[in-house]
Amino acid sequence: MPELVNSLNWVIGGAQGSGVDSAANIFSRACALAGLHVFGKREYYSNIKGEHSYFTVRVAETPIRSHVDNINMLVSFDAETVFRHSSDVSEGGGIIYNADIAETKIDEVPTIDDHASARIKKTLEKAGLGFSVQDALEHARSRGVVLYPMPYFQLLEEFAKKVNDPALSKLTRMTNVMALSASMALTDFDSGLLARAIQFIFKAKKRVAETNVQAADFTYNYAKAKFADQNGFRYKLQAKPADKDIILVQGNQSSAMGKMVAGCRFQTYYPITPASDDSEFLESNDVLDLYDSGDKGSTVVVQTEDEIAAIAMAIGGALAGSRVATATSGPGFSLMAEALGWAGINEVPVVVSLYQRAGPSTGLPTRHEQGDLNFAINAGHGEFPRIVFASGDIEESFYDTIKVFNFAEKYQMPIIHMLDKAIANSVMTCRVFDTNKTRIDRGLVADKISDSDRGAAGNYLRFKLSDSPLSPRIPLGTENAIFWNTGDEHTEEGHITEDPELRVQMMDKRMSKLDLALREIADEDKAVLYGNPDADIVLVSWGSTKGAILDAIDRLQKDGISVKFIQVRLLNPFPSDLVRSLLGNSKTVVDIEMNYSGQLGSLVRQHVGRQPDYLVVKYNGRPMSLDEVYNAVRRISSGNAPRRQVLKNGT
Repeated sequence: MPELVNSLNWVIGGAQGSGVDSAANIFSRACALAGLHVFGKREYYSNIKGEHSYFTVRVAETPIRSHVDNINMLVSFDAETVFRHSSDVSEGGGIIYNADIAETKIDEVPTIDDHASARIKKTLEKAGLGFSVQDALEHARSRGVVLYPMPYFQLLEEFAKKVNDPALSKLTRMTNVMALSASMALTDFDSGLLARAIQFIFKAKKRVAETNVQAADFTYNYAKAKFADQNGFRYKLQAKPADKDIILVQGNQSSAMGKMVAGCRFQTYYPITPASDDSEFLESNDVLDLYDSGDKGSTVVVQTEDEIAAIAMAIGGALAGSRVATATSGPGFSLMAEALGWAGINEVPVVVSLYQRAGPSTGLPTRHEQGDLNFAINAGHGEFPRIVFASGDIEESFYDTIKVFNFAEKYQMPIIHMLDKAIANSVMTCRVFDTNKTRIDRGLVADKISDSDRGAAGNYLRFKLSDSPLSPRIPLGTENAIFWNTGDEHTEEGHITEDPELRVQMMDKRMSKLDLALREIADEDKAVLYGNPDADIVLVSWGSTKGAILDAIDRLQKDGISVKFIQVRLLNPFPSDLVRSLLGNSKTVVDIEMNYSGQLGSLVRQHVGRQPDYLVVKYNGRPMSLDEVYNAVRRISSGNAPRRQVLKNGT
């Protein structure tokens, strides 16, 4: 087979707590240092240690935005990784495995659940094989996969002797870096860049970094020598000049960095996957350099006793004049619904970063889904305005975070910023975030009051009725600015009222802010069109399916299949006119979503009057791959697709 240079899908797996994430982060960092583009995704169970975890990293010379299903290099140091993933390794691909566990039987791996075990056994039995690691490897070899056995424990002992540190021989956690290094040797990757990546990942622990660099170098040379006579591995990684404008960013960092730039100085949260990483990143970087003055600033991050307290405390911070946010996932957002309504009736600007995961209830707490769209739009009893805004990838989430703070304060209402597990637990190379592209709009804020701002009793008219639905807000504690906040309907001063005429006026004031927002928000923040505007097939989607769809469009174009894609970003209020114009005269509308029912499709039908012709959905907890979207649209293009396709790939 011919060599493939700088095109690789690399997967590493092992028990949670065994260093899978560290190894993947080193690999990603090394490839980025080599001037290559990276897209990676992390999958893990909801326990802390023991269950299977794996990290997929796709590498290319040009920007990539999604993962693929076929594995080119499987890096393992336990039996379960071989059992679960060896069948996905492509012809010409390779498997690095622990030679000492080749005879391990699948029934001896307690973390493989019964359903997965039965599927694996059925595949091996059909091939006339037994149920050991070696049998799974033989099944892979029969399909043209190259096997690379590594005696990790022997290597640890030899390495410990070489550096004269006997304790290292028992440090089995180091096998993650050794396995990673072996894969780098097989791809002829620059060992110097690998060392730099290790030093970066372990920069807070210099001794650990030094030891791991030595272990990586030792294993790299071993693998080079051991497999020198196997005609070389097909996939190669060659460094090219790195673009200084390209950075490697993890999804759990991008929105948090956006909050720093936006001026968010108070965030609350109760720990919940996958939202906690957002707050923990802010906690780790709570002291900020202020660009203009050179002084230091800070972000206060508070872990509360529950999500009810989290949103209530955030609302209090907003009333005091601070830019605030709270970060949560579906179960936590459920608890925030009542306070969300309180913020709505009191016109409080608060941002909720809603990192979706699979529900209902606890659902799949560490897995991906887009099932909270209808909930975000309708959460809370009664009617009150809120903007629901969705980011499609890591880069967007940075800039969008700044935008949603502007929306919150300009239109004085709660904003639900839709993110998800796929974005939070992915890593990608993208352009350096440019703060010059951002701006801060704090809306109508008063720092003192004039006579025209006072009512008959001399109190501040916080909810003043006028030609505009927006009345200036003023921080609590401002001198002579006395007004009231309650959960009841209220007068212009905030006093409780049940007057029917005033009720209508106040409802009209609040709800008409949605019409104002719909007029003023830029079209590119409402919906974006990609692909051929004249294509007969149009894909409609939102959120993190964006990357897989865009990469699939590129592949479809090579096949002569022309499609366009509408990414809906503003989900409430819904941009009906814009979406209708973008749909144009397309003959076939395909709704692609990570939920069971096609919630965006229902919104399109409700607001645009166009029923999607096809529904492509996935709800097994694993993100859509490029391959799945590509194959689904190809079937639709050929006329052989059912009206509803359910995608099921993922381990």
